[in-house]
Amino acid sequence: MNDDHEKRGAAASGALVGAPRHGAEAVDTKLLESIFRIEAMDCPTEEALLRKRLAGMPGVVDLSFDLMRRQLTVQHSLSSIDPIIEAVASLGMEAEPAVSGAPSEALAVAPAEPRESWWPLAIAGAAALVSEAAEWFGLATPFLPAALSLAALALAGLGTYRKGWIAIRNLTLNINALMSIAVTGAMLIGQWPEAAMVIVLFALAERIEAASLDRARNAIRGLMAMTPDIATVRQTDGSWQTVVARTVALGSAVRLKPGERVALDGIVSAGHSAVDQSPITGESVPVDKTVGDSLFAGSINQSGELEFTVTAKADESTLARIIHAVESAQGTRAPTQRFVDQFARVYTPVVFAVAFLCALGPPLLLGGDWLAWIYKALVLLVIACPCALVISTPVTIVSGLSAAARRGILIKGGVYLEQGRHMKWLALDKTGTITVGKPALTDFELVSGAERDALTIAVSLASRSDHPVSKAVAESQQARTVTIQAVDAFEALLGRGVKGRIGGRLFHLGNHRLIEELKLCGSALEARLNVLELQGKTAVLVASEQAVLALFGVADTVKESSREAIGQLHALGIKTLMLSGDNQHTAAAIAKQVNIDDAKGNQLPEDKVTAIAAMIGREGLVGMVGDGINDAPALARSDIGFAMGAAGTDTAIETADVAIMDDDLRKIPEFVRLSKATAAVLKQNIALALGVKAIFLGLTVVGMGTMWMAVFADMGTSLIVVLNGLRLLRPQAT
Repeated sequence: MNDDHEKRGAAASGALVGAPRHGAEAVDTKLLESIFRIEAMDCPTEEALLRKRLAGMPGVVDLSFDLMRRQLTVQHSLSSIDPIIEAVASLGMEAEPAVSGAPSEALAVAPAEPRESWWPLAIAGAAALVSEAAEWFGLATPFLPAALSLAALALAGLGTYRKGWIAIRNLTLNINALMSIAVTGAMLIGQWPEAAMVIVLFALAERIEAASLDRARNAIRGLMAMTPDIATVRQTDGSWQTVVARTVALGSAVRLKPGERVALDGIVSAGHSAVDQSPITGESVPVDKTVGDSLFAGSINQSGELEFTVTAKADESTLARIIHAVESAQGTRAPTQRFVDQFARVYTPVVFAVAFLCALGPPLLLGGDWLAWIYKALVLLVIACPCALVISTPVTIVSGLSAAARRGILIKGGVYLEQGRHMKWLALDKTGTITVGKPALTDFELVSGAERDALTIAVSLASRSDHPVSKAVAESQQARTVTIQAVDAFEALLGRGVKGRIGGRLFHLGNHRLIEELKLCGSALEARLNVLELQGKTAVLVASEQAVLALFGVADTVKESSREAIGQLHALGIKTLMLSGDNQHTAAAIAKQVNIDDAKGNQLPEDKVTAIAAMIGREGLVGMVGDGINDAPALARSDIGFAMGAAGTDTAIETADVAIMDDDLRKIPEFVRLSKATAAVLKQNIALALGVKAIFLGLTVVGMGTMWMAVFADMGTSLIVVLNGLRLLRPQAT
């Protein structure tokens, strides 16, 4: 996996948001890549059928299936995609060329399909029940159960028979083929009510299961409905007009009234308001927005009216990129899913062979009753379908990815969602991750002279400088209590500070080096400066020509959430390491404030990579948290890379494995808890799917299992594992 990280770090280019590919696009000089939407492909049954039919076609190199989006990606060297479309059509399905990499297409909400009528299924169910009752009570001639069963089959089972015949013709053992064989066998041995009940229960379960899977598919796409289709845009004549959001050009001015949703990404150009941006960052508290602040499509304006300038088209907004990234991640198979797929490929033929031997062995070798053993074999065929087992993993992974996205955690694939629970070390950048990333005044000490005069002089000089440390003094709370004085002959002293005349007198504001050059630094002052520097603070001093008047301590302050986040990580058994470009004193001081286990200062980007490499493989997986740009090499080298504050940042979203859309470090322990919850649900689903099959295999062997009970259990289990996977979408799931 580390090799993959290195490749991603070297070429993090449009892995998520690339150039649109229309139907077919060259991957290299020889191979083409075609993407198809196949509406009928929503189950491993259809995937296996398509894989067998297409894999052997001349010119087809690779197949990639995404059942949740009903998409098939084919890499090939064909001059036309028509043979692929025809091959899919021969299986009773329709392949529609689709667009990949274009959020506008990938995220478009499909029109509602006409709902399939329930009345044929209801009549079929009634016929099956009457047939069962007539057989049980012997109320009519033997022809009545047969007639009722045939009616139920015609109303509810023709689709299954059609799919089953296609599968048999292609030498594929899927649920439709097994069900068709089982129902036909039941009718041939005179079990008419059983055949009717099996086909009705199967049709009913498929209908319910399809509805449940649709909910999983739409879990993340529901976010797109939060973005309005229209926006109020300023026209060239100065008037305001409501237009379709997709047609709004970059740089357009848009007006946003209180209570309205933001239609497009932009920068506030006028107004002040609180904005709920929880769909993007997961923040539960509205964020104040004023001129110069970013707005994200899908967020909600709470109070004041805003005007903003559009910075991204509708299909390139942060929300569109998030949804596109999650949908792309759904197409990658997590480790558990790969295992289940491999297991299912072996499991079904083995059980089919066992059923065949069960039908022939005892009657031929032991003189058993032919009808009884054939019936048991038919029950085994019904049990053989691994649908519940196979469908449980993608539904669970998709639910976990969607739940994370709703909380402002963008996970780039099921593999990272599963592996998060194995993380034992987390390395963290300091600036912007643990700290605010903006220097602030922390200390003010009077050395000589009047306190008011010293503070006034320092603030007056600092207000003329654009250096971050000077700004920390000028924008401090103490600075608000004084009146800024006029500064004459102002001059910046490179690497040392500034100087200027106030009231005709010359004053300096600068660092320790400047005061030493002015020969104003005594032993007592040196001791006070050492205390500040050992605390990881930058010392700033204001001095007249004769003496130092006051000293200030400036430091990058720790975020309020950092200490809590580190505590939660420790509670989860994850150790922490700070990697900072600041000096060792500063790194150690900040690490002590938030209880980080270890800290390394003076770290260049290559030093961070070396530190990560030294940790990998020692205890467990190693994570790295950074801003996704400066820390890209270290993010790529780690097992799981986390980008902080990725909202609106293409590079951060593309570089890291997990993008934290806001700057809240507490999202990382939340990600780990979600990983643990996802793993627990996966284990529950696999145990349930295999356990139910084992139970019914045992019941069948001892003669207690019936065919309709097997259908009820198998399809019921499929429904249960789907619903269990969907539990991850609930906020309280972790």
